[in-house]
Amino acid sequence: MRASYERPIIVRHSLAGVNKFGSIPVIRPLTAIDGVRIDELVGTYGSPLFVFSESTLRERVRELRAQLSRRVASFDLGWSYKTNYLGAICRVFHQEGSLAEVVSGMELRKALASGVTGRQIIFNGPGKTAADLTLAFEKSAHVHLDHLDELALAEDVANQLGVVPEVGLRVSQSELPVPTWDRFGFHLESGGALAAAHRIVRGGRLRLRTLHGHIGTFIPNPEAYRLAALALARFACSLENEVGIRITTIDLGGGFASHNTLQAQYLPGEETTPALAEYVEAIMSGLEEGMAGRELPRLVLETGRALVDDAGVLIATVVGNKRLVDKRRAVILDAGVNILPTAWWYRHDIHPAQEVVGTAEPTVFLGPLCMNIDVIRDRIMFQPLRVGDRVVIRHVGAYNVTQWMQFITERPNVVMVSPKGQHACIRKAETLETLLVQEQMPAWL
Repeated sequence: MRASYERPIIVRHSLAGVNKFGSIPVIRPLTAIDGVRIDELVGTYGSPLFVFSESTLRERVRELRAQLSRRVASFDLGWSYKTNYLGAICRVFHQEGSLAEVVSGMELRKALASGVTGRQIIFNGPGKTAADLTLAFEKSAHVHLDHLDELALAEDVANQLGVVPEVGLRVSQSELPVPTWDRFGFHLESGGALAAAHRIVRGGRLRLRTLHGHIGTFIPNPEAYRLAALALARFACSLENEVGIRITTIDLGGGFASHNTLQAQYLPGEETTPALAEYVEAIMSGLEEGMAGRELPRLVLETGRALVDDAGVLIATVVGNKRLVDKRRAVILDAGVNILPTAWWYRHDIHPAQEVVGTAEPTVFLGPLCMNIDVIRDRIMFQPLRVGDRVVIRHVGAYNVTQWMQFITERPNVVMVSPKGQHACIRKAETLETLLVQEQMPAWL
C-alpha cells in the first residue's frame, strides 16, 4: 500500500523536549469521559456536544465542604445559578446540600420551580423589580440589597405585605489587591455601607442580618479574600457597637479561580490555581482576626466557576483544514464561540479524541461561524487532524451554557455522565422548529 504524502514542515527544536520553563506538554488523546467512549456519546447525541461529569461535580463540592468543615462551625454553600443553571446541574449541587444563589427574577422562579424552598435561596443582583421582591419576601428568600433605590423599593414592598423581612447589604471594597467592583453594593471605605445600615434602622421595615461581599471573578489570590473577610468582620463589629445591629451571616460571594488558563497567563492554570483549602484558610484567618475573639458569624460562599468548570467538556468534530498566511495550520471545527464564549477569556485545553500521527506544529482552531472572531484557540502545538476526527475541549463547565447564543447554528445537546457510566441528555439540542415557534408574522405581511 502506498504511503500518503505528508508535507515537510519546520518546527523550532527544543533540546530534550524542554524549554527554560520546564518540559513541553504532550497532548494525549482523550477517548472517554468517566468510562464512556467519545464515539458512543457522539453516535448517540451528535456533534458538537457538551458533556458533564457528575462524579467531578460531586467531588469538587465535597472537597470545598470538607475544607470548610475543618475550619468553621457554621457555614453554607450557595450554588451560583448564573454559572450554570441547567436543572440537572443544579440538582446535583442541591443534593450535596447547597443553597441556590440567584441574581434575577427568572433565576428565582427557576429555583422555586425546581423544588428549592424560599429559605434555601439567596437573592443577589442589582435589578430586582417590585414583583421579584414581593415573591422573594413571600417565600422568605434571603434578599441582599444592592443600592439605595432598591433599598427603598424593598421597604415599600415589605410595608405592602405587612412583613419585616431579614435582609443583607451588598458591600464593595477598594482596599484590596484586585480591581474594585464598586458597581455592586454599597461602598465600605467611603461610608456608603454604614449610611445604608443607618437607613435600614431608621426605616424600621427591614432587619439587617447579613453582609455580602463579592470582590470579583477568577481571583487567583487568596490574600484578597483574607483582606475582604477581615474588613467585613470589622464592619460587622462596628455595626453592633455603634448601630446596635448584630450581623449573623457574612457572605463572601464567589470568584475562586478554576483550573482554566487565562489568555494573558503564561503558566497553565492547573499548575497555578490555588487549592480550595488555600481560599478557605485565607477567609477564616481574616474572619477570626476581624471578629477579635467574638463569636464567628455563619459563613456563606457562593462558589460557582471553581466547582463546575472542570466537570464540563465540549466535543467537536473537524470539518476542514487550511493553511493561513502566517503559515499556521488552521483546523475548522463544528463548534464556535457562539456556544463557547469562554474561548475569548481562556486558552482552553484541547485533546484529540483518537490516536493521531504526524509532527506537531502551531495550530489555530476555528469555529464554523462567518465571523473573524470565531477562534476557539489561536495557537497550540498540535498534530495533524483529518476531516471527521474529533477533539475534546476541557474546563468548559462554567458560563458557557448560560451565556451561549443561537447564532447561525443551533445550540447542541448537553449530556451528563453518571459515576456508573450511564449517560442522558440534560438539555435537548435546538432545531429550526425551536426557533420558529417564537416568531410571529405581522398581519400586513
